[in-house]
Amino acid sequence: MTNPLLEASALPYNLPDFAAIRLEHVEPAFEQALGAHAREISDILTEAEPTWENTVEAFELSGRDLERVLAWFFNLQGTDATDEFDAVADRIVPKLSAHTDSIYQNEELYRRLREVVPPADEESRRPPGLLRRRFERRGARLAAAGKTRLQEINRRLSELSERFGRNLLADTRALAVRFERAELAGLGEEQLAAYREEDGTYLVPIELPTTQSLQAELQEASARRKLFNASRARGADSNRDLVLQSVALRRERAQLLGFNSHADYVIAEETAGTAAAARALIADLAPAAAANAEAERKLAAELAGHDIDGADWPYWQARRREAELDVDEAELRKYFPLEQVIVDGAFHAANLLYGVKVHKREDLAGYRDDVDVWEVTEEDGTGIGLLLTDYAARPSKRGGAWMSSFVDQSTLAGTKPVVVNVMNVAGELLSIDEVTTVFHEFGHALHGLLSHVRYPSMSGTNVPRDWVEFPSQINENYAFAPEIVRNYARHVDTGEVIPDALLDAVRASRQFGQGFATAEYLAASAIDLAWHSLSAADGPLREGPGAIEAFEAEALREVGLDVEGLEPRYRSTWFNHIFAGGYSAGYYSYLWAEALDADGFELVQREGITRATGQKFRDAILSKGASRDYTEAYRAFRGRDKDTRPLLVRRGLAGVDL
Repeated sequence: MTNPLLEASALPYNLPDFAAIRLEHVEPAFEQALGAHAREISDILTEAEPTWENTVEAFELSGRDLERVLAWFFNLQGTDATDEFDAVADRIVPKLSAHTDSIYQNEELYRRLREVVPPADEESRRPPGLLRRRFERRGARLAAAGKTRLQEINRRLSELSERFGRNLLADTRALAVRFERAELAGLGEEQLAAYREEDGTYLVPIELPTTQSLQAELQEASARRKLFNASRARGADSNRDLVLQSVALRRERAQLLGFNSHADYVIAEETAGTAAAARALIADLAPAAAANAEAERKLAAELAGHDIDGADWPYWQARRREAELDVDEAELRKYFPLEQVIVDGAFHAANLLYGVKVHKREDLAGYRDDVDVWEVTEEDGTGIGLLLTDYAARPSKRGGAWMSSFVDQSTLAGTKPVVVNVMNVAGELLSIDEVTTVFHEFGHALHGLLSHVRYPSMSGTNVPRDWVEFPSQINENYAFAPEIVRNYARHVDTGEVIPDALLDAVRASRQFGQGFATAEYLAASAIDLAWHSLSAADGPLREGPGAIEAFEAEALREVGLDVEGLEPRYRSTWFNHIFAGGYSAGYYSYLWAEALDADGFELVQREGITRATGQKFRDAILSKGASRDYTEAYRAFRGRDKDTRPLLVRRGLAGVDL
């Protein structure tokens, strides 16, 4: 039987033939692809004389079948996990970890890659240094005993990461809160319809962050508390030991590779450069953010007429916003139907800035009936790539929102990008935050789609984490820019374009509550960096009941973020970014990238949302991937190094010195 995962797709842009692929194809394809990749590496080593073409370029092109298998499997496991998917992951993840280690710890391959001389072009000068560091950071220079131990650690960490994400999804499903109709006062009919069950009750799923968006809308305090408590219960039993094991193993691995801590190991490859720089960013901003948050809490409590905690804070904060800005959240949603936001908003902005056009491909199918496939082209019709959009919330989907890829762009491989945007939207009318998220994730998609590099390893979003968020976060600014928002924000019933007064209120609303927003984010970043800054000098981790809570409390106290009623955006047992995602010691990166975004958008505001400005950003940032030094890339766009003052103004921290 032909295995569709072992053949390049015949569909446009190598879009996977989702109708032909089944889970049963994965393991046979994985085993064959793993063997094929091992043989490709062996072939590189048999070349008599290493050259750029037979070594570096051959290495870059190796493992294409394996990438195809893994892209299909892990993308669909994130969007529609099942017990069967999880069982397959249990079997293939340890083998994948061992295979990767066998490649990057191969001394002969490491030697050959160091010896070859790159071509003279600027882009080809980047891979040697990147590859050398990648091999060294994965143990190429360790002695045999060290390599063996590193393999054991990597295999175990892969297993722990997989289990953490799976446990979190299972807990999230189990803790979805069932309500009666009367408990959901404050929600609109369109929202209610999205939660209604066949038995007449309403089932509300838990979102990834600690504070749930519906806490700002539910009128019944008891309903808010039920939702909030369910959110905070995730991982209480299932993920505690996994957190402690992961932290300990990451610390050991960093020290084995010559670093003081996991944070030092990770951030050495980020644009921040050092863990100390990331910690300083948090420490410098935390006191002012905490003071702003405490002031906001007191004002919200005054409106409530009683003291409030994390369950009630969002609700009374929202009532303050409505009263002061004259914004009705339920009515505001009616200006933001999902399809309009996507097509007449995000896609329209991309056309104005980058000249690209996006149209739906009705002849191409996604991996579900409600997943749309869009083709992205240049103005002259030249194909750029495909975008899949998967926005509907469902119990099988991992929480949050993200961008991923099925195919990466590479001129060497002759491939054009196929990327996917995923969200968890209940209903068709969006909140302000959801509108912003659409633009954010589409910014990531543009980073992948508009990539124009030779080497696959440097394509699109294959860049440091504190750089990868820059294109996505600057794209958020276009959501409510006048020339964009008036093109898509039309009332779902009347077609009326959003009035100027309401638009002014929306913009003011986005700046409202920055104390809470900044402090909850910094609190999560502080917890992340505290776990991953542990060194050998800190001794063994405390275990037993309350150990994680005590560690988190001390981490928040040290930076002054122990604000009454303030919950970190994530706590350890549901912190998917750092224990099941790729952001360990890197959650700070959103704020680091926001400094670039705030400063960069000042240039856009001065020059206007024009093709000239967009082309400058496309040429300097979006098209380059990792093929250019990031500081040089920013200078090419902005004309100078970044200035942090616009970020401080945006976040209400203008008095802070960085």
